[in-house]
Amino acid sequence: MNRSPVSAGHNGFDRVGPTICMFESGQYVADALGGVDDDQVQPNGVDLRLGAVFEQVEPGRIGVEDKTVGQRRELDPVVEGGERGPDGSEETAVYRLDPGGYVVRYADTVRIPADHVGFLYPRSSLLRNSCMLDTAVWDAGYEGKGEGLLEVYHRVELERGARIAQLVLAEAAHVDRYDGDYHLEHLD
Repeated sequence: MNRSPVSAGHNGFDRVGPTICMFESGQYVADALGGVDDDQVQPNGVDLRLGAVFEQVEPGRIGVEDKTVGQRRELDPVVEGGERGPDGSEETAVYRLDPGGYVVRYADTVRIPADHVGFLYPRSSLLRNSCMLDTAVWDAGYEGKGEGLLEVYHRVELERGARIAQLVLAEAAHVDRYDGDYHLEHLD
């Protein structure tokens, strides 16, 4: 067997010959995002936290040349007293969701570096509680506090700030960087 010498890939893993890692390491993703807590960094990505939950109240439209996002209503979480939270407060904001479809906004700012594409997957805890998170691809150059579709099949409680998804990055060839309608969305 003819093996090439071991070389260190830019994602921090050693590789032999032409083997290429599909996804970057969790630390690489954390460095690209910046401002994430240590407990969000996983071996192969970074967990994104729940920022807000919305219910769509008016229809949207996707046409051939334009699109309109339907009007939404932000849901108010129930505020519970209890243990001191990560922000130092003694109150916890909890969304109590009935079965249905909701739009969630992530609390963390996502930054997709050049030469990469971002994929977001639901955390297994969400799936184990009869929920699914549907997401789209994030192109190179995207920056913002993105959104996803949360499908709830059984009543569930989600705390604001809970880790609900994992962002992974993969190297990708591209011609341009993202500059679409959702670039820099929800950044204050």
